Amino acid sequence: MRMMSSDNETEVASLQAQLRTCTARLEAANNELEMLCHAVSHDLRAPLRAVDGFSRMLLQRCEGRFDAEELRLLQVVRANSATMHRLIDDIVDFARLSRDALRVVDIDMTELVSQGWNEVSRGFAGEMRVQSLPAARGDRALLKQVWMHLLSNAVKFSAPSAAPAIVIGGERHGDETVYTVRDNGVGCDMTYADKLFKAFQRLHGASEFPGNGIGLASVARIVKRHGGRVGAESHPGHGATFWFSIPIAGVFE
Repeated sequence: MRMMSSDNETEVASLQAQLRTCTARLEAANNELEMLCHAVSHDLRAPLRAVDGFSRMLLQRCEGRFDAEELRLLQVVRANSATMHRLIDDIVDFARLSRDALRVVDIDMTELVSQGWNEVSRGFAGEMRVQSLPAARGDRALLKQVWMHLLSNAVKFSAPSAAPAIVIGGERHGDETVYTVRDNGVGCDMTYADKLFKAFQRLHGASEFPGNGIGLASVARIVKRHGGRVGAESHPGHGATFWFSIPIAGVFE
């Protein structure tokens, strides 16, 4: 049996020490992130609840004494409190996407799309068509979030069209399956495509379309944990196609 040289033993020991150091730093970072999530989730919600609660009490006690503008201003306070609550929820959920263990199962993607569509399509007056979708292997709950984010975006941005239309597709390409969500909505300028999948980045103003820029960042993070890729193709006024891939063999983080 060939014996390992002292130089090799030293190198292996050094690499093992570096690995232990990296692991310790990762655990410390995860602990800090957990503490931050707890602070955001609890400490920020308390004053928001107070602002909303006292605003509601003021509306109830002074009903009939406020003029239209004063009522409007109080409603603006309550609406912004609700927006901040949703943002806190989204930030906490986004932070947890990288920490929770994946529960990997075989997934009927057609069924998953149908479930997601039922939750986001309320009020949609256009056409939605699902082409044949290959099955996938991954975390069912997380991939449902991917579909819901992409479908809700398609609903939102195609709404101004005279005849909104959304097409869902999927095809195997080499060692991965690529799924697509195509709409005929307002589209976007791909000059700024690098912002699409980053947190808090928006290509449309909040006054045009509601949202906080977390949805597509969540899509990218979930797909990356499954070993896949994300992308988009779009032109202003000519709709958009968002896609994500899932490796057929399954490569998970």
